[in-house]
Amino acid sequence: MELYHSPWEAYPFLSDAPEDLRCDFELLTDEIASRTGLLRSQVEDETLRAELLRVCELVYHANPTLRTRFTVTPEEIQWLADVCERLRGQSGGRCARFVLPQGCTTACTAHILRVQCKALVRLLYRHAHQGHPVEPALLDLANLLSGYFFLLALGLNAHAGQEEAEFVSRNY
Repeated sequence: MELYHSPWEAYPFLSDAPEDLRCDFELLTDEIASRTGLLRSQVEDETLRAELLRVCELVYHANPTLRTRFTVTPEEIQWLADVCERLRGQSGGRCARFVLPQGCTTACTAHILRVQCKALVRLLYRHAHQGHPVEPALLDLANLLSGYFFLLALGLNAHAGQEEAEFVSRNY
Protein backbone atom coordinates (compact mmCIF):
# COMPACT_ATOMS: atom_id res chain seq x y z
CA MET A 1 0.00 0.00 0.00
CA GLU A 2 1.38 3.38 -0.96
CA LEU A 3 0.90 6.13 1.60
CA TYR A 4 -0.51 9.47 0.56
CA HIS A 5 1.82 12.40 1.28
CA SER A 6 0.17 15.78 1.56
CA PRO A 7 1.94 18.55 -0.33
CA TRP A 8 1.61 20.51 2.94
CA GLU A 9 3.07 17.81 5.17
CA ALA A 10 3.99 19.43 8.49
CA TYR A 11 7.21 17.45 9.01
CA PRO A 12 8.99 15.17 6.54
CA PHE A 13 9.27 12.18 8.91
CA LEU A 14 5.62 11.92 10.00
CA SER A 15 5.04 8.95 7.70
CA ASP A 16 8.01 6.93 8.97
CA ALA A 17 7.28 3.29 9.77
CA PRO A 18 5.50 2.84 13.13
CA GLU A 19 8.41 0.91 14.62
CA ASP A 20 10.79 3.79 13.82
CA LEU A 21 10.68 5.85 17.03
CA ARG A 22 12.90 8.68 15.85
CA CYS A 23 10.03 10.92 14.73
CA ASP A 24 8.12 10.13 17.95
CA PHE A 25 11.21 11.24 19.89
CA GLU A 26 11.44 14.44 17.86
CA LEU A 27 7.75 15.23 18.34
CA LEU A 28 7.93 14.58 22.07
CA THR A 29 11.01 16.77 22.53
CA ASP A 30 9.29 19.45 20.45
CA GLU A 31 6.27 19.24 22.77
CA ILE A 32 8.49 19.37 25.86
CA ALA A 33 10.28 22.44 24.51
CA SER A 34 6.94 24.07 23.65
CA ARG A 35 5.49 23.40 27.11
CA THR A 36 8.72 24.72 28.64
CA GLY A 37 8.07 27.91 26.68
CA LEU A 38 4.51 27.92 28.01
CA LEU A 39 5.78 27.56 31.57
CA ARG A 40 8.26 30.37 30.93
CA SER A 41 5.38 32.60 29.85
CA GLN A 42 3.61 31.86 33.15
CA VAL A 43 6.45 32.97 35.44
CA GLU A 44 7.57 36.51 36.17
CA ASP A 45 10.92 35.88 37.87
CA GLU A 46 13.58 36.86 35.32
CA THR A 47 16.18 34.44 36.70
CA LEU A 48 13.78 31.52 36.35
CA ARG A 49 12.72 32.72 32.90
CA ALA A 50 16.38 32.68 31.81
CA GLU A 51 16.83 29.21 33.33
CA LEU A 52 13.76 27.88 31.51
CA LEU A 53 15.00 29.33 28.23
CA ARG A 54 18.28 27.47 28.70
CA VAL A 55 16.41 24.25 29.50
CA CYS A 56 14.29 24.76 26.37
CA GLU A 57 17.46 25.12 24.28
CA LEU A 58 18.89 21.91 25.75
CA VAL A 59 15.74 20.02 24.79
CA TYR A 60 15.94 21.35 21.24
CA HIS A 61 19.64 20.45 21.02
CA ALA A 62 18.66 16.90 21.99
CA ASN A 63 15.77 16.83 19.49
CA PRO A 64 17.65 15.50 16.40
CA THR A 65 19.91 13.17 18.40
CA LEU A 66 18.43 9.84 17.28
CA ARG A 67 18.65 10.89 13.63
CA THR A 68 22.02 12.66 13.80
CA ARG A 69 24.28 12.89 16.85
CA PHE A 70 24.16 13.98 20.48
CA THR A 71 25.45 17.54 20.88
CA VAL A 72 24.53 18.45 24.46
CA THR A 73 27.84 18.89 26.26
CA PRO A 74 28.90 17.28 29.54
CA GLU A 75 29.09 20.80 30.99
CA GLU A 76 25.45 21.44 30.07
CA ILE A 77 24.37 18.18 31.68
CA GLN A 78 26.37 19.08 34.78
CA TRP A 79 24.72 22.51 34.83
CA LEU A 80 21.30 20.84 34.87
CA ALA A 81 22.41 18.41 37.58
CA ASP A 82 23.64 21.36 39.65
CA VAL A 83 20.32 23.19 39.16
CA CYS A 84 18.51 20.05 40.34
CA GLU A 85 20.68 19.89 43.45
CA ARG A 86 20.03 23.58 44.15
CA LEU A 87 16.28 23.02 43.82
CA ARG A 88 16.47 19.90 46.01
CA GLY A 89 18.25 21.93 48.68
CA GLN A 90 15.60 24.63 48.48
CA SER A 91 12.72 22.16 48.68
CA GLY A 92 12.81 21.99 52.47
CA GLY A 93 12.00 18.29 52.54
CA ARG A 94 9.03 18.63 50.17
CA CYS A 95 10.58 16.03 47.83
CA ALA A 96 10.85 13.31 50.50
CA ARG A 97 7.30 12.13 49.88
CA PHE A 98 5.03 11.27 46.97
CA VAL A 99 2.80 14.20 46.13
CA LEU A 100 -0.22 14.69 43.93
CA PRO A 101 0.42 16.77 40.79
CA GLN A 102 -1.55 19.82 41.89
CA GLY A 103 -1.13 23.33 43.19
CA CYS A 104 -0.60 26.56 41.33
CA THR A 105 -0.83 26.73 37.54
CA THR A 106 2.93 26.91 37.05
CA ALA A 107 3.54 23.88 39.26
CA CYS A 108 0.88 21.93 37.37
CA THR A 109 2.58 22.83 34.08
CA ALA A 110 5.90 21.67 35.54
CA HIS A 111 4.28 18.38 36.61
CA ILE A 112 3.04 17.80 33.06
CA LEU A 113 6.59 18.38 31.83
CA ARG A 114 7.91 15.95 34.47
CA VAL A 115 5.67 13.20 33.12
CA GLN A 116 6.51 14.00 29.50
CA CYS A 117 10.21 13.69 30.33
CA LYS A 118 9.56 10.28 31.89
CA ALA A 119 7.74 9.31 28.68
CA LEU A 120 10.84 10.49 26.82
CA VAL A 121 13.02 8.17 28.91
CA ARG A 122 10.62 5.30 28.20
CA LEU A 123 10.72 6.02 24.47
CA LEU A 124 14.53 5.99 24.55
CA TYR A 125 14.54 2.60 26.26
CA ARG A 126 12.07 1.27 23.67
CA HIS A 127 14.42 2.55 20.95
CA ALA A 128 17.35 0.79 22.65
CA HIS A 129 15.34 -2.45 23.01
CA GLN A 130 14.91 -2.38 19.24
CA GLY A 131 18.69 -2.67 18.97
CA HIS A 132 19.50 0.99 18.28
CA PRO A 133 22.29 2.77 20.11
CA VAL A 134 21.22 5.38 22.65
CA GLU A 135 23.81 7.75 24.03
CA PRO A 136 23.99 7.25 27.82
CA ALA A 137 24.26 11.01 28.26
CA LEU A 138 20.93 11.39 26.43
CA LEU A 139 19.31 9.10 29.00
CA ASP A 140 20.97 11.15 31.74
CA LEU A 141 19.62 14.36 30.23
CA ALA A 142 16.05 13.03 29.91
CA ASN A 143 16.06 11.73 33.49
CA LEU A 144 17.52 14.98 34.80
CA LEU A 145 14.83 16.92 32.96
CA SER A 146 12.13 14.89 34.71
CA GLY A 147 13.76 15.52 38.07
CA TYR A 148 14.19 19.20 37.28
CA PHE A 149 10.53 19.72 36.50
CA PHE A 150 9.47 17.80 39.61
CA LEU A 151 11.70 19.86 41.86
CA LEU A 152 10.65 23.02 40.05
CA ALA A 153 6.97 22.16 40.66
CA LEU A 154 7.68 21.86 44.38
CA GLY A 155 9.48 25.20 44.38
CA LEU A 156 6.75 26.92 42.40
CA ASN A 157 4.11 25.65 44.82
CA ALA A 158 6.18 26.78 47.80
CA HIS A 159 6.64 30.23 46.26
CA ALA A 160 2.88 30.46 45.66
CA GLY A 161 2.12 29.41 49.24
CA GLN A 162 0.54 26.16 48.03
CA GLU A 163 0.86 23.12 50.25
CA GLU A 164 1.72 19.81 48.66
CA ALA A 165 -0.97 17.15 48.81
CA GLU A 166 0.76 13.96 49.88
CA PHE A 167 -0.30 10.77 48.14
CA VAL A 168 -0.14 7.44 49.97
CA SER A 169 -0.60 4.55 47.58
CA ARG A 170 -2.79 1.61 48.46
CA ASN A 171 -0.53 -0.58 46.34
CA TYR A 172 3.05 0.22 47.34
